[in-house]
Amino acid sequence: MADTSGRDFLSQYRNINGKLKKRFLRKPNVAEASELYGALVTQLENENQLDYAGFCCLSVAKCEQSLAHLPGETAALIRASRLFLQAEKNIYKLGCPSFEENLQAAIGCYGKAATLLVEQRQPSLAAGLCLELGDALSQLGHTLEATTQYQRAAELQAGSPADQAHALGLEASCKIKLGDYDGALHIFSDMAALAETGGSYGVLCDIRHRCEVTRVLLLMILQPTPQKLTPELGTLLEKYAWAENNSQSGILSEELFLLLQSMVMACQSKDVDALHLLESDLQELLSPEQMDLMHVLIRCMVSKI
Repeated sequence: MADTSGRDFLSQYRNINGKLKKRFLRKPNVAEASELYGALVTQLENENQLDYAGFCCLSVAKCEQSLAHLPGETAALIRASRLFLQAEKNIYKLGCPSFEENLQAAIGCYGKAATLLVEQRQPSLAAGLCLELGDALSQLGHTLEATTQYQRAAELQAGSPADQAHALGLEASCKIKLGDYDGALHIFSDMAALAETGGSYGVLCDIRHRCEVTRVLLLMILQPTPQKLTPELGTLLEKYAWAENNSQSGILSEELFLLLQSMVMACQSKDVDALHLLESDLQELLSPEQMDLMHVLIRCMVSKI
């Protein structure tokens, strides 16, 4: 039996669209058309025709825009974003080839919705959309594009150090996945500065801990010359470069501090065997991302021998 769902959708869509045409001495009922488009969205969503549903949501957004109803336009764009994105995810899960039209439509809708939220003085909600899109892009293998969304989320949350640092942390993780260790190091330095100025409560303490450990690992991978080290990074590296130094500042446990100190000294002496032993000792103390950096560090040291 032939699939008539597409034709049925088009006929319903045209019927609603016809209600928006100007007629002599009669204004189109835009509010009614918006409701009818919304009902068609629900119908198509229930039928799992998510891309068609997304397009109908865009029609709802246009109606709401013509009515100067900014919240309604924003809500319709957000719904369209998620419908287009889910349609793309469904294709991705099936392993089917895709020209990513749904993904591009989703990105455009998310961006427009975030802009409208900023206009309505709701930057935290706009940042939430950027994070949502960034997570989806990362899951779909678009890591570079995800960094842009996380960066925008961080910019939108300038008034909240913890939330801004969270978004920056996601961006830094993307940089690490892309092998941009220098870029990741700069972001972790910005995060550390935010955590320093934001206070000493739990979340910010966790951020400071993550930044401290990860920056030491990145510095060992990059091995920057003294001329390229910022004063802040120079001070950080100095803290771990001498066995006599015990100025851990209470951020790390004594065990982790001493192990990182041993790691730095092993790197300075190019002692790969010591690094392999330390890798085992650090297994339970580092995050998966930090352990990945430890593996990268060992490979870098082996290549230099």
